[in-house]
Amino acid sequence: MRAFLLAVPLLIFLAATFVVPIGKLLIMSVETVEVANAFPRTAALLAGLPGPPALPSRQIFEALAADLETAQDQGTLAAAARRLNTYEPGFRSLLLKTVRQLPLPDGEPADKAFQRIDQRWGEPETWRLLGRAAHRWTLDFLLTAVDHKIGAGGTIEPVEASQAIYVGAFLRTFAISASVALICLVLGYPVAFVLATLPARQSNLLMIFVIVPFWTSLLVRTTAWYVLLQPNGVFNALLTRSGLTAAPVALMFNRTGVLIGMTHVLLPFMILANYAVMRGISPDYQRAAVSLGAHPALAFLRIYVPLTLPGIGTGTFLVFVLALGYYITPALLGGAGDEMISQLVALQINRQLNWGLAGALSVYLVVFTLTVYVVFNRLVGVDRLRLG
Repeated sequence: MRAFLLAVPLLIFLAATFVVPIGKLLIMSVETVEVANAFPRTAALLAGLPGPPALPSRQIFEALAADLETAQDQGTLAAAARRLNTYEPGFRSLLLKTVRQLPLPDGEPADKAFQRIDQRWGEPETWRLLGRAAHRWTLDFLLTAVDHKIGAGGTIEPVEASQAIYVGAFLRTFAISASVALICLVLGYPVAFVLATLPARQSNLLMIFVIVPFWTSLLVRTTAWYVLLQPNGVFNALLTRSGLTAAPVALMFNRTGVLIGMTHVLLPFMILANYAVMRGISPDYQRAAVSLGAHPALAFLRIYVPLTLPGIGTGTFLVFVLALGYYITPALLGGAGDEMISQLVALQINRQLNWGLAGALSVYLVVFTLTVYVVFNRLVGVDRLRLG
């Protein structure tokens, strides 16, 4: 009980900062209440229909006219119009055009008046989309996040090739994260080995250079690479003056710049994870292998490297997971073809105001991260890793 009481503040902190936000994202990815709240009478009538009719009855047209006037007065029309516009571009302008013509003239049937205002009100597809958006629970966002949609017949079908962007973004995000993890391992493992084998005084002094980047803002470090990698920056000046290249090399606004910037930011995590394991490995194991006739290189590969596998696994997994959610570095150093999922989530929140799709993208990213963790735990055994 005492141990549990000591852990209660941490559990509350985790629930407030991790469980609750992820749960809210999950709900947002399957919930859409804007249209149902703005057009309650229309939503109720459309929900009571056995299926999408060719055209709704005059009663539904009249209910929509009343709901439009009420939504305009209550200020809920904008949110509903924005939500419908995510289903079909131009739906927002259709609603605003219609509401400007309200109230309808006396004596004119509502269905005829709506079709006179805009012929799209006479198209079954308009009402099908309105009926879908009027449901409080939907799979539309989860399907859109994997480049699929619900077709006119109610079947799940892929979107047009020109609109399929999210699956490619997921694959690109995973490829960039895996590349950064591999580069960090190749660069960080030797550094960690040197730090672990040096005397404590020298090792502690050099460790300062590994820790110092944590004292600098991520934005500042990324901006520094922005200055160094530009066509007239330091690196290109060295390359051209040394004669290695005749013209400046494209080092930014492409995949190269993203990999350089993210590797620089995440490399300390790889070094520290391997260093923590290497410090606990006795050098006597390699010495014993060499004394028994093994070549030093063979003793290193057959004895030392297997003992450091917990550090390799921890560092690789940590860097990979951190890279999945990176936003600032690829946004500043990457090009149009290097957008990661985090950038698309920010786009949906800040510009498109489509929180449902942003939540769906986030949920898929969380699910993939948990899947990687489970697979990694089965292969390496996170619960059995020895750090130090």
